[in-house]
Amino acid sequence: MRPNVVAGIAALAAVSAAVPGILKAQGGPRGGDYFPNVPVVTQDGKTLKFYDDVIKGKIVLINFIYTNCPDLCPLATARLAQVEEKLSDIVGHDLFLVSLTVDPERDTPERLKEFSASFSAGPGWLFLTGQPDDIRSINAKLGNRSTRLSEHRNEIILGNDATGEWQRNTVFGDLDRLIMDIHAMDPKWRNQARAPKYDEASNTGYALSLAPGQSLFKKLCAPCHTIGVGDRVGPDLRGVTERREHAWLENFIRHPDTMRAERDPDALALVAKFPGARMPGLGLAEVDASDLITYLQAETDRLNRAQDAPDPAMQHHHHHE
Repeated sequence: MRPNVVAGIAALAAVSAAVPGILKAQGGPRGGDYFPNVPVVTQDGKTLKFYDDVIKGKIVLINFIYTNCPDLCPLATARLAQVEEKLSDIVGHDLFLVSLTVDPERDTPERLKEFSASFSAGPGWLFLTGQPDDIRSINAKLGNRSTRLSEHRNEIILGNDATGEWQRNTVFGDLDRLIMDIHAMDPKWRNQARAPKYDEASNTGYALSLAPGQSLFKKLCAPCHTIGVGDRVGPDLRGVTERREHAWLENFIRHPDTMRAERDPDALALVAKFPGARMPGLGLAEVDASDLITYLQAETDRLNRAQDAPDPAMQHHHHHE
């Protein structure tokens, strides 16, 4: 049985592992003598040298993925896409995102291209594969030495090669906190006095004051789905409770991989429409799925009421006729 991924995410979010210098190499800062300068291939089929072209002199955020991952990789990548969106003014200039496969045998540049396109990845975000031995050597230097795909690190690595500062962090906590940590990697930013800005809409940590379904949606679903704002990585969920039976929704939320394996036609239609990234299995309990469905129904009802409400200006106009 798959472990409860929600509990795992909560544990990852609780890791306050942002300790600068935690990844210092023995005997000195990391750099060209530490990172393998082996060839890697991008999602566009371009061959780069890992240290010279990807790391050297740059501020980088690195995460570990494999495109067949049934649970955390799509969610982590979707949350990284939220980071890219928030930092769009510096990604590709002052900050570079790197998603490194842990499954180079299957993750071809073509497959990575399809996966990256699902998350609307911009030019400052590289998805890298390469020869298996080379990829394994890079992963090992970054602290990911697991031999089973399902056990690969779900942390991210933040680093500034120019200053030699490296740290572990997570995309599963509060994104504003992560963005502050990213900014703090840049000495120019650190040297400016700034009042931290807080945006309630981007606080995607566990908000205990929210209704259970709303909290779960914000944490697990919002990186890939909207309710009434259009398709993202996956479909817009407004009205999904009217289009699908409750039992089907509950089953799909809890066991999407099983439903795909059993060739459920609606599940396969979603694969066809959103081929790059598949709905992950998050190990949710029945009550969690039910809370999510209740929230989706409530939000759909709220939007429908707002849409159907008479226009006060028109009412006022008719009153005076």
